[in-house]
Amino acid sequence: MSEASDIDAGTRGRLVGAAREAAGRAYVPYSNFPVGAAVLTDDGSVVTGCNVENASYGLTCCAERVAAFTAAAAGHRTFRAVAVTAPAATRASPCGACRQVLREFVPAGGMLVLLDGVDGVEETDLATLLPDSFGPEDLGG
Repeated sequence: MSEASDIDAGTRGRLVGAAREAAGRAYVPYSNFPVGAAVLTDDGSVVTGCNVENASYGLTCCAERVAAFTAAAAGHRTFRAVAVTAPAATRASPCGACRQVLREFVPAGGMLVLLDGVDGVEETDLATLLPDSFGPEDLGG
């Protein structure tokens, strides 16, 4: 977490706060399980997302992917950190699909991951959550 370690406490707190705010906007009429996410882009912007459920359950989209796709649509290509919160869970953690999507935007120094739940915030990095991952550099060219 070399680059991630230079993210100050204030920025980490701002990121977790943004994820918590996003969770309050989650569309979860079926599970009643809100999740919020916030990514910190390379230029210091914070982009949020919340989970959005659908009556056709397979079309539901997780908060982390909503945040990543929103940031990408705005032109961001590198995420230094992500915060994920699930107010009803002991500990939030991205699903496998979200881990792989986030992997697409990892800078050379790694990506800090802040996991926020009722027990507080746990810090890790994406390489720990998705070891031996496949990324853009593996496509050659």
